[in-house]
Amino acid sequence: MGYQHWTLDDLPWDRIDRSKADAEILKIIKAAALVEYNGRDYATYLCNVFNDDPEFQQVARDWAEEEVQHGAALGRWAEVIDPSFSLEDAFRRFTDGYKIKLEATESVRGSRSGELIARCMVETGTSSYYTALGDATDEPVLKEICRRIATDELRHYKLFYQHLKRYMEREDLGRLSRLRIALGRINESEDDELAYAYYAANGSGAPYDRETNTRAYMRRAYAYYRPTHVDRGVAMIFKAVGLKPHTTLYRAATRMAWWYLDSRLKKLTKEAA
Repeated sequence: MGYQHWTLDDLPWDRIDRSKADAEILKIIKAAALVEYNGRDYATYLCNVFNDDPEFQQVARDWAEEEVQHGAALGRWAEVIDPSFSLEDAFRRFTDGYKIKLEATESVRGSRSGELIARCMVETGTSSYYTALGDATDEPVLKEICRRIATDELRHYKLFYQHLKRYMEREDLGRLSRLRIALGRINESEDDELAYAYYAANGSGAPYDRETNTRAYMRRAYAYYRPTHVDRGVAMIFKAVGLKPHTTLYRAATRMAWWYLDSRLKKLTKEAA
């Protein structure tokens, strides 16, 4: 019998405690719900890039359905906590203003291996992020949702990594190229997607400004990370680019990543004051 994914009915919705929901976490949960809910568009893009690989296309479609369910779970929680929020309305605003290039037939990363490294980076980021949010919240149902999503994202990482190894056997992508792609994808976490999702989910009616919304999102998101979350994320990145974790280089990279996150948060907090 294959893997059975959880459903929305498996979540203990009757245990939601609105008094324990944090207003700052709510804002970034609304934004995260929109990005996850958009999973099918990413599957379309991946199926175009891997157009002659039906095995991976099926993986991409299954992955997308789980991502959409993540968005539905987060959105439903947000709707209970804030009855003025509608996942479907916010999602319409999001997809009206933010478009994925669905017509691409080749990876924007330059190769299929590169695309799979980028996917591993996304799953690394989301697994660490939902673990951090789950650790930070006292609201029991959100804690359970975040735990389930973080577990899914770690499984997705392993799935993409498995296919990366398959493609690395035929595509000669050195460690330096892999590292460059990985770091490039990490830098994109401050691109339009999250900023526009934050705007569509929490917008006050003012015109969209990328910088303002990026800072508003990142200031809240970075606040929940702890060194253990960063440590785990760096280990996953090292594995994807072919470097050994738990080495001197790894320890230096972990310290550098935590320093960057902490200093970025302090700067964003100071600017907002």
